[in-house]
Amino acid sequence: MSEAEPMYRLCETVLRPALGFWFDWRFEGTDDVSRSGPILVAGNHVSHFDPLAHGYFLNRCHRRARYLAKSELWHNPALRLILDGTGQIPVDRGSGRSAPVDAALRGLEAGRVVVVYPEATTTKNDDKLPMQGKTGVARIALRSGLPILPLAVWGTQHIFQRNEPGRGLTHHRPIWVAAGPSIDVSEHSGNEEPAALRSVTARVMDELTRLVKEMRGRYPAGWA
Repeated sequence: MSEAEPMYRLCETVLRPALGFWFDWRFEGTDDVSRSGPILVAGNHVSHFDPLAHGYFLNRCHRRARYLAKSELWHNPALRLILDGTGQIPVDRGSGRSAPVDAALRGLEAGRVVVVYPEATTTKNDDKLPMQGKTGVARIALRSGLPILPLAVWGTQHIFQRNEPGRGLTHHRPIWVAAGPSIDVSEHSGNEEPAALRSVTARVMDELTRLVKEMRGRYPAGWA
């Protein structure tokens, strides 16, 4: 985290102590996160709180997250100031534009951590297991030549659900975040045919599902 980035530093100063105090965090797989160089992260998405959870995990690994996020968030002037000041990447969902992929590649070329939610929305499954992913993260991986780091969260499904922004904000609620081994996609290097993109995406979603199931099986029953 060598970049000055005053807005990012301000967010870290405000949010890290608050998040650390309010929730009961468990981090697994921190050794799988490189302390320097580009990282392409794929995360599951069960709550609007997930970017804070994933970001806190990465920040504890001395990395700063840049998210591909829906462009509607930039409509709020105050939020736009924060998003632009922390280098987040707007996505016009459903437009098919290449600008988000290009921006993600530029971030990776600059040695940053780029986080993608392949589901492109919060999961609609009743069991909160990951849904089928979209192929954007595969396209970024194949163009950048980077592996994909799966980063799963569990416990946030009770927080910040649609139309219930205050739900689940219970003191000491357990939030678990786990990174798995990076997924090597070099076998498909240079191949952006639909079958290759779907194959890479399926591997990512399968690994996220494995991580979620593993955490879900150990999660404290009283908070489930």
